[in-house]
Formats: sequence, structure tokens, C-alpha cells
Amino acid sequence: MSWHEKSLSDLSRALLAKEISSVELTQYFLGRMAKAKGLNAYLDVQEDFSLRDASLADQKIAKGEAGPLTGIPIAHKDVFVTKDWKSTAASKMLENYLSPFDARVVELLGGNGAGMVCLGKTNMDEFAMGSSNENSAYGPALNPWNTNYVSGGSSGGSAVAVAAGLAPIATGTDTGGSIRQPAAFCGITGIKPTYGIVSRYGMIAYASSLDQAGPMGKSAKDCALILNAMAGHDPRDSTSLHKDRVDYQSLIGQNWSATSDLPLHGLRIGVPEEYFSQGLQEEVRHSVQEALKKLEDLGATCISVSLPKTKLSIPVYYVLAPAEASSNLSRYDGVRYGYRAKEYKDLNQMYERSRSEGLGPEVKRRILIGTYVLSQGYYDAYYLQAQKIRRIIAEDFQAAFTQCDVLMGPVAPQAAWQVGGKSQDPVEMYLEDIYTLSPNLAGLPAMSVPCGISKQGLPIGLQIIGNYFSEAKMLQIADQYQQNSSWHQLAPPSSGVQI
Repeated sequence: MSWHEKSLSDLSRALLAKEISSVELTQYFLGRMAKAKGLNAYLDVQEDFSLRDASLADQKIAKGEAGPLTGIPIAHKDVFVTKDWKSTAASKMLENYLSPFDARVVELLGGNGAGMVCLGKTNMDEFAMGSSNENSAYGPALNPWNTNYVSGGSSGGSAVAVAAGLAPIATGTDTGGSIRQPAAFCGITGIKPTYGIVSRYGMIAYASSLDQAGPMGKSAKDCALILNAMAGHDPRDSTSLHKDRVDYQSLIGQNWSATSDLPLHGLRIGVPEEYFSQGLQEEVRHSVQEALKKLEDLGATCISVSLPKTKLSIPVYYVLAPAEASSNLSRYDGVRYGYRAKEYKDLNQMYERSRSEGLGPEVKRRILIGTYVLSQGYYDAYYLQAQKIRRIIAEDFQAAFTQCDVLMGPVAPQAAWQVGGKSQDPVEMYLEDIYTLSPNLAGLPAMSVPCGISKQGLPIGLQIIGNYFSEAKMLQIADQYQQNSSWHQLAPPSSGVQI
């Protein structure tokens, strides 16, 4: 088994046993990255910085000061500001921007925290706005299963890096499905924790009440290990929750019930009727239903439930998220930092030209929508009503959880589509988020697990949605499924990219 195929635990054991050094492991992944530039997974690679961090990790290992993640390479989505590295959010507006500090997630996972080695900053939709990674100012990250297809968004670069073996693990962010959807499209595992569990400090903001960071890896076990290092209260983030630390690995490998040999005996899975209605592709339906049958074989019971406000999640999200984006992105005005137009007559024209030239079409579209719904005369009609429906959506979930332990269904209505296939119709692309938006609106944890392959040879994902703070149980369920299936072990073909 090659190094890029090993789990994080295997890599940790190899490093501690001196079978390989962190410098050698980092060089191995840097070599694969150099051969796979055509996938466009990374926006910034600084080999000197990576090897410097790897050397420091080797020193810690030699002194016996290493933790379970010390020396293991990781890729960071370019929405996390990272000292010494470009932090652009895939936008021309922040081209060549160097942050003077690390985001909390980078800090926790890096040399002064868990001791991981940054391989680079991954591609994404500009300011995390998109579902295909086609909105990046630097071109899309391409799906390694077939480079004619999108990788999903907005964390597409991170998904590609893990799926193609260009990083053993990566960070992502999820505002309306941006971890789960690219994880599903690229055949990896990704989890969005409960809102507030992972600090948003140093994460370039899109929609502050929805954004949440999480890990993207090959398996539930790997994601649990990284989430242990990422999670925790941060006083610098006003939305960070005061919660006792949780060991997200604590339930991995354990049976749901101690009284049965069946690993998931007693687990009640809620299957939302609305997730299997019109618009769901048959091959996605089949793969998800086969996954549910496998879980039933492991002892779980499937129960039909209803989330009646699911269809409202798209209009609610595309009122609230653009409204918050309109506010958050007002700071990019060409004055303090970021892109500034070269020619302008006065201050107003500098604002206008800097923002027009520095921001992409999808970002401008959402700013315009957000400004409109917040404007006088429309605030009550749109924004306030959307907030009220958001609460009702959260109440739908709580009603469902009185009948079941977790909810399961598809991540998206279809597998990945062809590059350019939906870029001319933004509304059609927005509709692809129908199953992932509502957990974000409710602040719930949700994850994607590989569960099938489409006729075109593209991965399909199973979505698991839990109640607040149930990440450890979700990871336990996902791990039991992965112990009894092999979808997460499948590797993409080269797709014309020589690795």
C-alpha cells in the first residue's frame, strides 16, 4: 500500500516508528502534487515552508514530544488565513494577500498545535459562493474521477486533494453543503459539525450565521481524529460555543447497543419523504436505498419521517446568505487591503471599479441580492420572513428527532455534472443544494459518506444528519457502515492526469 492510501493512524504509527520521516512523507505528497497540477486542486504551494514545518515535526518526534497528528501533511482550504501563505478565498480581490496571523483552525492543527504540516492552500469557489468550484477566479478544481466533471463546491479543491491522494486529509467549510457536496462528488468522507463547535476566527466570512469548518478525509475514522484537534471554544469567536471537550473517536468501532452482536442494533434511521421526491436521479435513489438496506442488515431500523419545509430551504437560504454576504464583503472596497483599480477619478469611482474588477459574477450577484433584501421596504418582506421560516425549519428537524436517532438521505439530487453544464443558469445550480441547505439553517451537524458509483463512473454520497452535538454518534455510524462496505476505499482513475 502506497503512502497516500494509508489512514491517518497508519501514517502516525509509521512516523513514530521511524519507518518514514515527516520530511520524506511531505516530499512524497509534494511530488504527487507536482504531477497532478492539471487537477488545479491547489492555489498556493510553498515547498520550503512545508519542508520547514516537516523538519520541526521530525524534531518533536525525535524528542518524544509528538502527538497522534505530528508530522502528518494536511491541505487547508484557501478560506482560512494562513501566515506566510497566500490567503485569497479564490478571488482576484485578495490576490497575493498575505495574512499576518493564522486562523484558529490552522493554529490548532499546525506546528504550535497538533504539529501537522501544511502542504498548501486548496482551490474553492470565490468567497465560498458556489456548488461546483467553477466560480474560482483561478479556474475550477477538476474531479479526479473524470476531469470533464465538476468537483463540487465550494470546498472542491480540498475534496480533489484527498480523493486524488494529493493530501491525506484537508480542511473545508460548509455554509450550505460546501463540505458534503464536494465530498460526495469526489468519493470521500466529510463532516460539518454543529454550528459553533469549530472556531470561525480567521475564516474569511461568507455568511456568518451559517459558515462552519470541518474535516474532509478518506474515512470517518480520519475525520474523527482531525475533528478532535479542530474543535473547542475560542474566545476570539463570538459564535464559538462553551462546551466540554468531546473525544470524537470515543465511539469509533463500538456497537450501537451493548446487548447485541449486530453493530447497529437499536439505531433508528429517519428517512425524510421529501428527500426522495421528484428531481432525485434514479441511480442516486438506488445507491442511497442500497446503503440503507446495508445499515438495516447491521441492525438498524428505517422509519419514514417528514421534513415538510424542505422545499423552502432554497429561498430562505438565498435570502439570508446573500444578505450576510452583502454585509461581510462590504469591507473589500480597495482602500485598506485587497485589489484596487489602477485608474479612477475620485473615491466613489475607486470603490466602483475596484469591486467591479476584483469580484467575480457570482459574488456580485449575491451581493446585489443581499443588498436588495436588506433595503428599506424589503427587509420585512424578505429578510425577516426568511428568519421566521428558518426557525420553523429547525422545528421540523426537532419533531423528526423525536422519532429517530439520525436522518439519512442523498447529499445531492445527482452525481457530479459536466464542467460548464449549469454555469449559465445559476438557479438550476442553486436547486442542487436542496438536501444540504436545511441542516445549515438549523445549525445541525451533517456528513457525507461514499455509497455508490453512477453509470458515468462518478461517486454518490449518503448524507447523515444528526441532532445537535451528536458528531461522535454520527461518526460511529459512518464507521460501522464503512467497515461493512468498500465504497470509501475506491480510488479514482488517473483521468488523463499522470500521478
